Amino acid sequence: SVDCIALPYPGIPTDVQAQLMSLLACVPGISIVTDKVFPDRFMHASELARMGANIRRESASAILNGDSRLSGACVMASDLRASAALVLAGLAAEGETVVRRIYHLDRGYEKLEEKLIALGANVRRVKDEPQNMPESLKLTDGESRPSYSELLDALTGPHWNQSASDKLTQQSSDH
Repeated sequence: SVDCIALPYPGIPTDVQAQLMSLLACVPGISIVTDKVFPDRFMHASELARMGANIRRESASAILNGDSRLSGACVMASDLRASAALVLAGLAAEGETVVRRIYHLDRGYEKLEEKLIALGANVRRVKDEPQNMPESLKLTDGESRPSYSELLDALTGPHWNQSASDKLTQQSSDH
């Protein structure tokens, strides 16, 4: 289990909190994610739950009962970080996941589909009907899946580094 607290620099960045929740939904144990920078930044939690994640909100925290078997679902991105978290969860899920409103992703991640495909992901951009709707990203499980660390690197780039990873490890060992 992991206890993660998003704090101002030099703490765990709040900008990776949503992505960490996608990871923690898939690993065994009870994990607590607290965001002391933006205590209400948990819009992605209900969408992860739609995919089968066992998540409970309490104040500025989310409690995850990990080892959930995520299933593909149609989910809606509410912001940039939630979009990234839902893409990660979709890649880990069995079946097809459609992440709607990916214009959030487009403003923060350049050529994301190309990067994910290069890692072995089965992903494609689709137009939603009616035609005036925003685009979606369709993810399906394939024969090979990129590792979570490869995906996290593709999504977080220079913002996630060994120092932040070490801080997360330190927070976990302190509890």
